[in-house]
Amino acid sequence: MDQFQPDHGNYPGMIAGILGQAATELNLETEFRNYDVEHGIYPDAIDECDGYVITGSKKSVYDDEPWIAVLKEYTRELHGAEKKLVGLCFGHQLVAEALGGKTLGAEAGWCVGIHESEIIQSRWFMDDEELDPFTLIVSHKDQVIQLPEGAQLLASAEQCPNSMYCIGDHIFTMQGHPEFTQEYSRDLMDMRQEILGAETYNVGVASLDKPLMREMVSRWIIRFMKGKPAAN
Repeated sequence: MDQFQPDHGNYPGMIAGILGQAATELNLETEFRNYDVEHGIYPDAIDECDGYVITGSKKSVYDDEPWIAVLKEYTRELHGAEKKLVGLCFGHQLVAEALGGKTLGAEAGWCVGIHESEIIQSRWFMDDEELDPFTLIVSHKDQVIQLPEGAQLLASAEQCPNSMYCIGDHIFTMQGHPEFTQEYSRDLMDMRQEILGAETYNVGVASLDKPLMREMVSRWIIRFMKGKPAAN
């Protein structure tokens, strides 16, 4: 949100911050580039980056806007090339829509604050000691109701059954926001208090006292981007 940038930065900066921190913890070097796809800015070539992240958005993936259709087509191109791709919130939903899944407004309505997800199936980029239920901040009223073709469900939350999935070793998406802090989540909820309603708002704000595992999930993303270790 533009009004929060002085205090929290923008989405690309928030993502670069938490993923850069995770890469440092894993002794890896990273470089980040931003592409404003809403205004038609894309890489000159698909191999310009080792991998791509589709971030959150104020829009819905089923909105009839030309830039969303173009991004879906580019997602299909990345998938066809088996290029590393991570989707966060809107990105999670858009990848599903682009590859044959379905996203709709959730019957549960708005989901906000810190939510817990149970791991359904672990993958190579998750450490064995990290396989208990994990928490991330969420902020969404849409969700994936049908996984795309070839997807494996990795995690499920009470209000969002399809909260994390992967396709092969090149696509990894999640409904949660590892880049969000408790402070940013609180500011979003305060701004949307009337839209959320008293009960959802109060539960969401109270949830911010729970432990948050954004650093751990960010390490999953970095390991995923680096690639599956070669077999010994």
